[in-house]
Amino acid sequence: MQIDTTIVGAGVIGLAVAARLSERRQPLFVVERNASFGQETSSRNSEVIHAGIYYPAGSLKARLCVRGREALYQRLEEARIPHRRCGKLLVATEAAEADQLDSIRQRAADNGVDDLERLSGAGVRALEPQVRAVEALLSPSTGILDSHRLMRHLLSRARRKGCELVYRTKVERIRPRDGGGFDVLVRYPDGAQDCFFSRHVVNCAGLAADQVAASAGIDIDAHGYRLHLWKGAYFNCQAPSGYLKRLVYPVPPPHTVGLGIHATIDLIGRIRFGPDATYLPDGVLDYAVNSDDRDRFFHAAARYLPSLQADWLQPEMAGIRPKLQQPGDAVRDFVISEESGKGLPGLVNCIGIESPGLTSCLAIAEYVADLLE
Repeated sequence: MQIDTTIVGAGVIGLAVAARLSERRQPLFVVERNASFGQETSSRNSEVIHAGIYYPAGSLKARLCVRGREALYQRLEEARIPHRRCGKLLVATEAAEADQLDSIRQRAADNGVDDLERLSGAGVRALEPQVRAVEALLSPSTGILDSHRLMRHLLSRARRKGCELVYRTKVERIRPRDGGGFDVLVRYPDGAQDCFFSRHVVNCAGLAADQVAASAGIDIDAHGYRLHLWKGAYFNCQAPSGYLKRLVYPVPPPHTVGLGIHATIDLIGRIRFGPDATYLPDGVLDYAVNSDDRDRFFHAAARYLPSLQADWLQPEMAGIRPKLQQPGDAVRDFVISEESGKGLPGLVNCIGIESPGLTSCLAIAEYVADLLE
């Protein structure tokens, strides 16, 4: 069996790549180790459409987030996928934090985000009476979406063009052929193995993307491809209806791997706090949420929501993010690389695709298509 392109992983990135490549490349396979699509990072996140505020200017995260945000809003409208441009408040709860708002606004402008509005404390209260802040930035381009509906749409779009998905199947090795292309060795749930030829391979394996790259013979430590897993827990909030209408984020603390414990809402108005960031040094996929963390979440959120009550918070879920940095390391950009320079023409690695990966998914798919061309 000969395949034009094999995509490893059926999260939102793999599905977006499949939908894009299916327009021109057939036969097209998506191989997923889980029983269905979007079972890992793609289904355990805040479902936020990010504006592109925080990322270093010129980085892939910044460029693909801003480009992908507008492409995503357009696709959501066209496909009638539930979403809302609810906006976000980035709040400073003390004067020292307010001093950081100017630099955040400048970074956003450098990324092409020019619609941030500076608000006084009174301006914040006029929009969100429950929120306490000395100053804030309003991001009207930030929104929320139904990520599962988006993934179903991308899957349907790819399948209509003939893309085949194979679930419960693990890619064990990607072996380059001398004349070009790859032998892809897979293992099925019953332990049986199989091998097929694919002219191109796109690695969108999320939490296992570094191991898939290693299976092709890439030294993941020498090239900075080794992933480090971080768990982010969430608590839901049983606040009164209408308590918040927008997302509320604190000014990001310095030298952290996240954006601080923030308040998000879903499409029916339910509030969730999180995620935090806990390093998983052994790489075990631990999705447990410790109820003892409630007080820590409460105190973090009560800084900007003084009327919050601790007994409103209940453990909800956790997600695991595939980061390229360990504790103490500088923040890393996405890796999206066509590997001809490593002697593997036709292999594209997408590694370390964490936030804003969901927002960027359509732009990432276009970027991958361009690399393959």
